[in-house]
Amino acid sequence: MKNHRSVIISIALSMIFLSPAVLRADNEEMISSIMKLRADVEALYTKIDGNKENYKAEMKSLALQIADSEAQINRINTSIKLANLKRQKIKAKIENKSKGNVELEPLLDDAFGMIETNIKHGIPFKVQERLSAIDKIKTDLRKNLITQEKALALLWTSYDDDIRLTSEIGLFKQRVKIDGQHVLATVAKIGSVMFYFLTPDNKVGYATKDKNGYGYKVIHEKEKRKMVLALFDSLNKQIRTGYFTLPNALVLMGGNS
Repeated sequence: MKNHRSVIISIALSMIFLSPAVLRADNEEMISSIMKLRADVEALYTKIDGNKENYKAEMKSLALQIADSEAQINRINTSIKLANLKRQKIKAKIENKSKGNVELEPLLDDAFGMIETNIKHGIPFKVQERLSAIDKIKTDLRKNLITQEKALALLWTSYDDDIRLTSEIGLFKQRVKIDGQHVLATVAKIGSVMFYFLTPDNKVGYATKDKNGYGYKVIHEKEKRKMVLALFDSLNKQIRTGYFTLPNALVLMGGNS
């Protein structure tokens, strides 16, 4: 019995001596876990702060782009209003001249000059075809195949078509010059402000304008390509209204980015 009591006392003493060591190990492990968690939390806060700054910078950039686009659209709307005013003045001149039955040649020269300038400096949509139509009126007039009054009526129709183009949205076929070669492409015309193209070999891009005239820029960025392809898909499905996110392709002097 005495021996059994000694064994029990010995075991009890061993547990007493071991307990602080075990507790220290548990405490160290707990402290280590807490420190790791704290480091992880600090890292997350740092990441969140970084994301906030990136988001603010991105929103600021988008706000600047939106403001720039709105300013350019306002300028375009102003140009359209001025074109309409010119159209009304020409209409009034035509009516006055027709009533007086006087020589219409000076008025015709002005009208030819104005519409040719509009076609050459406007969106590069079927430019040669539209100029050829004006040249035919000139040729027929010169050959006395039509009267001056008839020429004015045809020019008036051409002005109407020119105005209609400012609001027309759709898909068309025309040649564009890519990397020095003329390619028959499908083009998406957004009124008279944007002009995108899609070539048979799946190149997409848009028309640009600088001091030297028009050119065509191919889009290589994956996200921007997806935006333009989505536009072509919608127009193919006859969807002409809705919200579209598109690369900035406003056809204005210095308006592309």
